[in-house]
Amino acid sequence: MTHILKPKQGVCLALIATLFAAGCASDGQPMTNTQKGALIGVLGGAVAGAAIGHKNRGKGALIGAVGGGLAGAGVGAYMDKQAQDLQKVLAPEVQAGNIDIAKLSDHTIKVTMTAATAFDSASSEIKPGFYGTMDKIAKVVTTYNKTALTIVGHTDAQGSEAYNQTLSEKRAESVAGYFRTRGVADARLDAQGHGKREPIASNDTEAGRAQNRRVELYVMPVVAN
Repeated sequence: MTHILKPKQGVCLALIATLFAAGCASDGQPMTNTQKGALIGVLGGAVAGAAIGHKNRGKGALIGAVGGGLAGAGVGAYMDKQAQDLQKVLAPEVQAGNIDIAKLSDHTIKVTMTAATAFDSASSEIKPGFYGTMDKIAKVVTTYNKTALTIVGHTDAQGSEAYNQTLSEKRAESVAGYFRTRGVADARLDAQGHGKREPIASNDTEAGRAQNRRVELYVMPVVAN
């Protein structure tokens, strides 16, 4: 099911748009695509955090689904250990540039899956060669089950807005569906599509378009209070 952006998410996206319009880094020079991508990553934690009531469930229902939420200093320790385990098992993929793992300011872990491993152009089918990587991620997130997972699909700019929106939703749902087959509880999963509106690289080159054809996984702590 596609998640509809809540007001807090809209504010975050509006902030991103405003900063992009300014288009300048701290030294007054125009931002590079890499810097823009990093900015999305920093603000993405707030967007992901706003999705805690995913699938229109209340926070209490989600806490119940994971057997009780995290509290206090335990939140940071729990998410730090999970991030370390993801870094460990995905080290080959990270070194190859096929996976990126980042820790956001609200303890959310962001895992970015690139087109090099996950999807062909115009396709929402996960490449068989990526199953092993998906299995590694699924094993870690089932071990650390006091988290909610928001999966966000993205596309390059080729094709219409409507086409790319649908494709991005299908890509996110493909990842969510695979995780379900590997034992990740459905109550923890939310699939969203953001179409072509959040590029992290230029769409003028194939290399840039390949970076934009991606799926981002936000692993968020379920907090008790």
